[in-house]
Amino acid sequence: MKRTLFAAAAAVALSAASPASADQKVWRFDNLSRIGGLSPKVEGSPQLVDSPVGKAVQFNGKDTGLFFPGRPLVGAKAFTIEAIFRPEGGDFQQRWMHIAETDPATGLDANPGGTADPNPRFMFEVRVVKDQWYLDAFVQSKAGSKALAFPEKLHPLNQWYAVEQTYDGKTYRSYVNGVLEGEADVAFTPHGAGHMMVGVRMNRVNYFKGSVALARFTDRALAPGAFVKLPAQ
Repeated sequence: MKRTLFAAAAAVALSAASPASADQKVWRFDNLSRIGGLSPKVEGSPQLVDSPVGKAVQFNGKDTGLFFPGRPLVGAKAFTIEAIFRPEGGDFQQRWMHIAETDPATGLDANPGGTADPNPRFMFEVRVVKDQWYLDAFVQSKAGSKALAFPEKLHPLNQWYAVEQTYDGKTYRSYVNGVLEGEADVAFTPHGAGHMMVGVRMNRVNYFKGSVALARFTDRALAPGAFVKLPAQ
């Protein structure tokens, strides 16, 4: 009953966050066969678990991931990327959402080794410090790049969070539960077509130990008052 109430509250919060529009897409990670209108390639054995907004996909931090044969925010000049997720420990560096532009010359979405490559991309990452974590949001385009990571802004593990990153045409910002973590001006050019990976970086580096319940992608910068709200836990 409690879970049903959580899900109902989440649906209300989601619908009220901002009006539905053609520039906004909601991805619910409540199954392993069809998410965001795409059929992901399932790697390893991720599990379905409960979350405050319904089912979620849980990754083991070792060999689980979802590879999507497409990606959101192609051609967007501004953007908001939101997710409801639960970090659950594991290695220090974890790259849990990677939205990449495919290099038309090589056909690659990322450098085959390491974490530095020229491909335009959006990233959500965490850094785990004992029983806490901090957010690392990253944007790269052909015009510039910026990481927003603040080791002093720690949050407890094993709780559900809403995280956000936005770009309004000038300033890149990151948030946890709608509270600003940091911001910086950065030059940005729209991304081309590509792919998306959840649970690990595109080249299978830095697996995520935790769960992802929902993501929302908007082709404009939302104000915090329009973000998806996480129901009380």
